[in-house]
Amino acid sequence: MPDHHNKKRFLNLPKYSGGSKAFKEFIIDNLRYPEEAINARVAGSVVVEYDIHDNGAVSNPHVLKGIGYGCDEEAVRLVSMLQYEKVKNRGVRVKLTSKTTIHFRLPNVSVNYAVSYTMEHKKPKVKPEQKPSDPVVYGYTIQL
Repeated sequence: MPDHHNKKRFLNLPKYSGGSKAFKEFIIDNLRYPEEAINARVAGSVVVEYDIHDNGAVSNPHVLKGIGYGCDEEAVRLVSMLQYEKVKNRGVRVKLTSKTTIHFRLPNVSVNYAVSYTMEHKKPKVKPEQKPSDPVVYGYTIQL
């Protein structure tokens, strides 16, 4: 009777050194939230597909599902930085296609925008019999 617990893999596949915990830490440590996305208050997930070669190199990263505002480009930049462990398969070249979802969550910082400006009317030309009037000043404060 064959022993199914001692199954030998036909091919060794590239793995990320340190496993999924190290992978998540790498993403968190290297993610730079795009300024454009923060200003537009954009959050969401970007799905990137890429190839992993037997030497551990990542190539051909491309966005399958994006959210724009610079997040797609940042996700591709992050995936391009990944380095997997090298594998040996008795001379067989291996290329694995993988998908990763990168989550963009807005920082928990309350953003207060305050805009204020003053409008001043030019004094009208005054004829000698008229009294000059004070300029009219308007002030506005817009808070989001």
